[in-house]
Amino acid sequence: MKSKGTRAERELLHLFWENDWAAMRAAGSGSTSRPSPDLLASKNNKTYAIECKSIKSERHHFKKEELEQLKLFSNLFGATAIIGIRFDNLGWHFLKAEELIPNKNGNYSVSLKLAQEEGIKFQELIDKYKQVRL
Repeated sequence: MKSKGTRAERELLHLFWENDWAAMRAAGSGSTSRPSPDLLASKNNKTYAIECKSIKSERHHFKKEELEQLKLFSNLFGATAIIGIRFDNLGWHFLKAEELIPNKNGNYSVSLKLAQEEGIKFQELIDKYKQVRL
């Protein structure tokens, strides 16, 4: 559902601004042949290009081209490529795109389990705290 994704992108945009980060949403990202992330966010010397997904299931699949375009844009822009996934009722989880491992088809999959074990929450993404992993 397109409006669900738009709401999630706007939610994340507001979270950045509420925490003194500059952020902008690229409306229509994915509808052009040029690489374009859903959100750009920056503060001081940190800049993120973020591909956002809001899902109710426990897994999302990314096509190889989708992640390659995010990485290409991020490299040219000088940003860190980030996958932001909002699981219904569980909030946002963030993973660096470069750390995702492709499957045998070259595509990518992010599960709730992977996001919880390897990802970080919003407050950690913006350096409000650092989660200690046991």
